[in-house]
Amino acid sequence: MLYLTSDEFPIFVPFGVIGFYRYLWYLIRVTASLTYRPVPLPENPTYIASEDVTIIVPTIDAGEEFKEAANSWLAGKPKEILIITEEKMLGPLQDLANQVDPERIRVLTVPFANKRLQMSHGIKNTTTDIIVFADDDAIWPPTLLPYVLACFEDQKVGGVGTSQRVQPVGNRMTVWEVLAAFRLTIRNIEISSSTHIDGGIPCLSGRTAAYRTVILKDPEFLHGFTHDYWLGKYQLNSGDDKFLTRWMVSHGWSTYVQCCREAELLSTMKPNWRFLKQVLRWTRNTWRSDMRSLFMERHIWTSHPYVAFTMVDKLFNPFTLLVGPCLVSYLMYKSTIPVAQGGYHLPWWNILCSYFVWLVATRTFKLLPHLWTRPQDVIYVPAFILFGYYFAIMKLYALCTLHETGWGTRAGIGDASAATAAADRLNEKTNNNPYQQNNPYHSDRSPFRDQPLPSPYHDNPTPTSATPVYTSRATTGRSGSISRRRPTEEQGSNVELQVAFAR
Repeated sequence: MLYLTSDEFPIFVPFGVIGFYRYLWYLIRVTASLTYRPVPLPENPTYIASEDVTIIVPTIDAGEEFKEAANSWLAGKPKEILIITEEKMLGPLQDLANQVDPERIRVLTVPFANKRLQMSHGIKNTTTDIIVFADDDAIWPPTLLPYVLACFEDQKVGGVGTSQRVQPVGNRMTVWEVLAAFRLTIRNIEISSSTHIDGGIPCLSGRTAAYRTVILKDPEFLHGFTHDYWLGKYQLNSGDDKFLTRWMVSHGWSTYVQCCREAELLSTMKPNWRFLKQVLRWTRNTWRSDMRSLFMERHIWTSHPYVAFTMVDKLFNPFTLLVGPCLVSYLMYKSTIPVAQGGYHLPWWNILCSYFVWLVATRTFKLLPHLWTRPQDVIYVPAFILFGYYFAIMKLYALCTLHETGWGTRAGIGDASAATAAADRLNEKTNNNPYQQNNPYHSDRSPFRDQPLPSPYHDNPTPTSATPVYTSRATTGRSGSISRRRPTEEQGSNVELQVAFAR
């Protein structure tokens, strides 16, 4: 195709500049990913899963795949697993929990199917130092929890994520699952490279992520998390992982991602066209969160400049991706015009074939980390190319429809505003309960004063006369107060904090 330069060289300048930039950028990511190293296991760990970890799983499903996932979580020996669901699913999920491990799995309910309300209810019922959020289909290796906890040896780390792979729903992957696997391979490279370069990450994926409980117990966080609005009027239900990641950045906490086989989870994807609806929801969340990070909150610019640059790159990515086919279409049109009238002498089919060969070669190179382990997926590279252009158009559509905040792929997810308003009313009634007003756990001095006991959600245990003391390795600010921000050098890195829930 370079033979066209004999006709008119300047037309190739923008094409070449864009191509050079994109693949230079990719080589930087690959190089950083190859030099990245996960945090090794400590000899004497500060945190032990059986004492310090609660797994919170918000769900409205009760499929058999839950058993496989739950057994994989229990292999890591957490102290407790909290399954948070809506009231009508209590029976089916309790039956599944009883079949797996009734002693370590508790099923709690909220009146409405709303992921953020479910997560916040789980947070309020947690008494361990570390909370791990997991999707109901996330399958863990037995070594995941120890490797995740290793990152919290650094007292500045507030959140930890992991790498991911696709678990096929059937005996073999569908084309949709292969496309999802391609995306996860690229994502694993991106998050490991950004972690290595400046310690940041665009998003700690909600499929599995761990956080310090003291950060999430903050009443300010709980309120903001359940009252998150786009443009002040569109309440968000999905995008919880984006909110959590931004909270870590804005409050000075570091994050880390364990990209290694020992901490790599398996997750199912939609094996049909509904995968596209998943991608649309994720794309809207990315637009909203990235614009907030870059232009509203702006902490990302100083804390993680490389991540900020990747976010800016994503803003322009759909436009630069669509430049290629537009330019090739123009060249093909010019090739149909006689040379004497200003056309190009190279046949249109030659241009098209050259462009297709270039795309296949470069995209195959980009997917080599995946194809190294699954070479049979090379036949799906053309589908990945087509999906890339579809995704570019989808990103532009998502940008124009950011006001749509529905889940899109799950039935039973109601209106987020109605669910939050109803939950607020229930909490108001609970806070007016005379028992709670006289309970020191709910005094104005309590750092967890917004946590209702007994909860308006009917599954909370009744308080006993000897409620255990919550002992956290979080950092204190001044004496007697909890700091939900990252510890400073002057404050030290390992201060014991004890908060009495009630006597």
